[in-house]
Amino acid sequence: MSDDLAASGSFMEHSTATSQPSVIDVPAPDEDEMDSLPSSPTDDSLSMSDDEDWQRADREWKESLQQLELLLSMVIIPYLGKYFGRKFAYWGWKRYMEWQYPVEIVFTNKSQFKAVGAVEAAASL
Repeated sequence: MSDDLAASGSFMEHSTATSQPSVIDVPAPDEDEMDSLPSSPTDDSLSMSDDEDWQRADREWKESLQQLELLLSMVIIPYLGKYFGRKFAYWGWKRYMEWQYPVEIVFTNKSQFKAVGAVEAAASL
């Protein structure tokens, strides 16, 4: 068993010794790139930066409003319409049936009524 560990340990040493570039290795920045950056900001670059910041913030705001609009129009409004549409349909059908067939239904024992309904529903499966 210790030979297995030694073999696996030597494998690990061999695999790390080959120094293959991995996905998480970050390349070091070149010195030329660092030298090309301005050393001190000027007044023009500050005003440009503020303008660009406002434009970027405005663009992000418009994108977030568009995402909210899509959420409302594709998810929330159809769901609420389905829910309230069914409520209205059931209410309307009940009113129509009461008007068409004036029958009064009185439940004497609601728990017994629910139990019988559950048994009937289970029997129909």
